[in-house]
Amino acid sequence: MTLWEKTGFETKTSIQEQAMPLLEEGKDVIGQSPTGTGKTLAFLLPALERIDVKKQNAQVLILASSQELIMQTYQEALKYTKEKGITAGSFIGGANIKRQVEKLKKSPQLILGTPGRVLELIKLKKLKMHAIKLIILDEADQVLAREHRKTVDTIISSTLKSERQLAAFSATMPNDIIDVAKNWMNDPTVIKVEQETLFADAKVDYFYLECEQREKSTLLEKMARFEGMRGLAFSNDITELNVLEQKLRFKKVNVRALHGEKDKLDREQAIQQFRANNVPILLATDVASRGLDIPDVGTVIHIDFPLDEDQATHRSGRTGRAGKDGQVVFLLTPREVRECKQLAASKGWNLVQKVIRASEFVDPK
Repeated sequence: MTLWEKTGFETKTSIQEQAMPLLEEGKDVIGQSPTGTGKTLAFLLPALERIDVKKQNAQVLILASSQELIMQTYQEALKYTKEKGITAGSFIGGANIKRQVEKLKKSPQLILGTPGRVLELIKLKKLKMHAIKLIILDEADQVLAREHRKTVDTIISSTLKSERQLAAFSATMPNDIIDVAKNWMNDPTVIKVEQETLFADAKVDYFYLECEQREKSTLLEKMARFEGMRGLAFSNDITELNVLEQKLRFKKVNVRALHGEKDKLDREQAIQQFRANNVPILLATDVASRGLDIPDVGTVIHIDFPLDEDQATHRSGRTGRAGKDGQVVFLLTPREVRECKQLAASKGWNLVQKVIRASEFVDPK
């Protein structure tokens, strides 16, 4: 059985169809494709095929900016490594570095890590990069953000350009990020998938509720009480998120918050409870808009207006995945309505106003 057959999928998505053969041939690739189109498998399966199981050293490195995304990709990799006899290890910031050094003594062939921790292990001379033949940047526009760029440059520069392959994937890939990635690559192929035809049947509705800032917690409370609600609600501000969580829990609404200042255990529990359907709404910063496999999100709620179009794309893309219908709801103050209509027009979204009555969205009278 091939690795692809083991996935249980019959048909490959566009990004998988285009990227996998190139990666298997050893080509450098920049891949842009909407959220939920199978980018992880597009790079993970070819990466595993590149590993020589007879050699007990690090051969493939996958970098991502969030601990959650690394752990998720690591769990996905474990579905395929055992059968091929491949060893893998995850190395994230915040975890005990002594234990990670012990893990490296077992010579994992597949390394998954956050840039800061990976560089730390390289500087300690515990992670040897001489045999790395493939580096993958997942959610590349985040990994190559200015605050990470020097770290990533140092990591990539510790390998030989002539002997290693480099790939970068994301749902949004601004031109400046593509240019940065190209500087490290050898004649890369750039793949841009605008819309996934395999999932074209998915219907996503776009609504906005007009309200004052102080009314947003009340609207969230009402939505949390909708029957069957599975919502991911995004805020730009961690303090606001914590206040909302406290307000809603005081009103006996079982919500959880997910952001970078929560400790690792809190973040894991928040995701697990949401996945288990114990929490109707997960309050989050952008840590949850990036790559995390949070299945069956029926509703994305923009508590705050997105800071830019890319942020709107990543957040809204958490619903309507893999052919399943969804809805995106913006909570807008009166002055934000016009801006949101302009955003919707540029994205081709049919944005309509709604109000909440009797635990459902209805047209305003």
